[in-house]
Amino acid sequence: MPRTTAKKDLSLKGLDLFQICAQKGSLQAAAKETGLTISTISHHLRNLEDHLGIELFNHARRPMVLTPKGHVFLRNIDEALFLIRKAKAEASAGTLAESSHLRIGTIEDFDSDIIPEIAVFLSQHMPGCDFVYQTESSHTIIELLRNRHLDLGITSTPHDHLRDLQDRPLLRDPFVVVMPRQSQASLADVVSGRSDLPFLKFSSNLFIARQIESQLRRLGFASKSSFECSNNQTLMSMVAAGAGWTITTPLLFARAKRFQSKLVMHQFPGKSFSRTLSIISTPDCSRSVLDLIDAKMRTLITQYAIAQQIGENPWLADRFQLIE
Repeated sequence: MPRTTAKKDLSLKGLDLFQICAQKGSLQAAAKETGLTISTISHHLRNLEDHLGIELFNHARRPMVLTPKGHVFLRNIDEALFLIRKAKAEASAGTLAESSHLRIGTIEDFDSDIIPEIAVFLSQHMPGCDFVYQTESSHTIIELLRNRHLDLGITSTPHDHLRDLQDRPLLRDPFVVVMPRQSQASLADVVSGRSDLPFLKFSSNLFIARQIESQLRRLGFASKSSFECSNNQTLMSMVAAGAGWTITTPLLFARAKRFQSKLVMHQFPGKSFSRTLSIISTPDCSRSVLDLIDAKMRTLITQYAIAQQIGENPWLADRFQLIE
């Protein structure tokens, strides 16, 4: 039944919270997401329903379920909220010192050297900004960006369509074979599964694992594996200990400094393949912020990864490179 109470003013905060509650399905999840109390969120939702004179949620159901009119309203405000956020971002473009909030997600590949420097750099250039940094897998970062829980992510570029997200290709990172330095087996025998050295691989739920598996399947390689791990450093430690071999990338190899004396990196035999790392952002992320992070990331990647790895492995020169 339509409400007969006096209408409250329509607020942008109320629209934001309605969108979040519709996505999350509960007040508790929305409170955790926003940092607000359940009673505050309920107050905003009541005001919104009072203003519209309709019920947006079926309040007798748990978890929260949109009414038919609620579904229609959500579909229409999704685009409106996107345009408002984009307008706010464009209005502040070029005024980095005035930026107030930035949420960044990165894969662990940059954790040891690059992201700490990025954090210091951004805090110096955006002194009034509150930052949130998250380290997640690539597919989690993409999902957080799609749900507008992050502003930008530095991650592997997925093969599927990014829909309304923006993609700035950053680095071409080729796949390489890494073996124990003391191994006597040949590269061809190891990769084809003809040696006793087992294949140690990334967890199958990761983008990088799916890309490697797809290429091995295309090439007809059938190396057996009894070990999966989502952490590159653990894989490198296992290989360094002589427990097996793996397929990784020069960027990831560059992070494994403590193990490199016990490792050998080889060019992948046969047809080469690579992954692309990108800065992926929501359309409402400020262009000036993207430009700043893009330029600094390129400098740091060159400093901490490309220069050293090409210096030690010249065959990487035309493969491991920034994307202009």
